[in-house]
Amino acid sequence: MTVISLVGIALAVFALVATLAVRSGFRYEFVRTILGANAHLTVYAATHRDGSGRLSRAITGYSEMVQRIRKVPGVLRAAPAIRGQLMVSANGRNAGVEVFGERKRDVLGLRLFVHPESHSGDTASFDQGISLGSGVARELGVSVGDRVKLISPDGVKTAFGTAPRVKSYHVVYIFSVGRYDIDRTRAYLPFSEAQTFFNREGTADEIEVDVAHPDKVDRYVLPIIRAAGRGSIIWTWRDASGSFLQALKTEDNVMFIILSILVLIATMNIVSGLIMLVKNKGGDVGILRTMGLTQGSILRIFFLVGAAIGIIGTLIGVVFGVLFAIYIDPIFTFVNAALGGGVWDPSVRYLSELPARLEFWDVARAVLLSLGLSFGATIFPARRAARMNPVEALRYE
Repeated sequence: MTVISLVGIALAVFALVATLAVRSGFRYEFVRTILGANAHLTVYAATHRDGSGRLSRAITGYSEMVQRIRKVPGVLRAAPAIRGQLMVSANGRNAGVEVFGERKRDVLGLRLFVHPESHSGDTASFDQGISLGSGVARELGVSVGDRVKLISPDGVKTAFGTAPRVKSYHVVYIFSVGRYDIDRTRAYLPFSEAQTFFNREGTADEIEVDVAHPDKVDRYVLPIIRAAGRGSIIWTWRDASGSFLQALKTEDNVMFIILSILVLIATMNIVSGLIMLVKNKGGDVGILRTMGLTQGSILRIFFLVGAAIGIIGTLIGVVFGVLFAIYIDPIFTFVNAALGGGVWDPSVRYLSELPARLEFWDVARAVLLSLGLSFGATIFPARRAARMNPVEALRYE
């Protein structure tokens, strides 16, 4: 019974630590890719009428706006950008992409664009062609040096209407940031080229802003919107991904509760084991009581027995949980190979690989929960042994 109790607690704590490490890793990698491949804040213009009387959200004085925003304390990067959705074609294949038009000096400020998980080509050639996410390049079957065609339905205006705009570009850079939804849909063009292609001459679609403390992005909203001027709208990275982050937080809480129940079930083995021990050692307890041992001493003896099971089981579970988080890559590779591959689908889980990140508070929560439940479960059978009547215990000895 002791061995079963110890193994049960160790497995429950191992599952709790490993699961919390994976959830923390998933949340960390998701936020890291958001902040490394996207702007922390994006400034838009409110809808207004342009010189032709048409509704527009184009930013005309983007250079002056960028200069004003850069003067806000804590702003690290402010850059005008063109953004649009197009179709890209090569080798008889087509793919939908989201194109970002950026100036070379500005795009080099995107950390995961310059230092991605993997890449081919050179960012020094950014102005000479198009940069593609690895998923887009794989879908089209292209590599650095190949040519692709960009196709826009809103293209050249003729006497017979608007004709689609088609233009060919050299692929100069292919990057993989580790998130499926970015690698599979993202493409970059030089800013001036994007202005021409999207008919945005002299304007920008948005201003991308990076700040020193993206986790406290809300404190920058008011100063930046004042610097941007009237008719400006700000969208932060929390606004764009808030629902997903909230879903992750909810899932973390639910997962912790479910695994806490597993730990509780495991500690019930301590209760059953101690109750059996009290029953089998009833005569010994009676003899000790007649020799003068107090109720408190008997309680401490049985409490230490149960607590020792909880402590040893918890330590074993923590050690294996930490080792699992540290060596998750080879473990996952082995499991994936044993099951024939396809265990991790990036298109469903966004990230290209299973992440794990050890956080002190996650491990501490698992330890405190396990020890608390183990100590609590020990009290009932220990008190039962302490209150045993020596006469009744020795009646049939």
